[in-house]
Amino acid sequence: MTEDAQNGKLLFQKYNCTACHQLYGLGGYMGQDLTNVMSKQGLGELYVRAFLQGGTQRMPNFHLSEEELKSLVAYLKYVDKTGISPVKKFEINYDGTITQK
Repeated sequence: MTEDAQNGKLLFQKYNCTACHQLYGLGGYMGQDLTNVMSKQGLGELYVRAFLQGGTQRMPNFHLSEEELKSLVAYLKYVDKTGISPVKKFEINYDGTITQK
């Protein structure tokens, strides 16, 4: 994980983004799952930046600096490369754990 992504992770925690958004299927349900927002067709970096810069009726404007925006985008790019949500194919193992296929 790059330094920017690490800073973005700290910002994600600082602003309590998981209260409303999910990563890897964990978190809130008010906002969309952000695990693959960077690679999803029609979304991506410009989409994310627009929401982060201005907020919406349901998402507050956190008045983020350009450095904070850069770090959050880097973190979401990292998350996008390291997980898939929702998991499309999985197997329930004999011990109750779940394995993604």
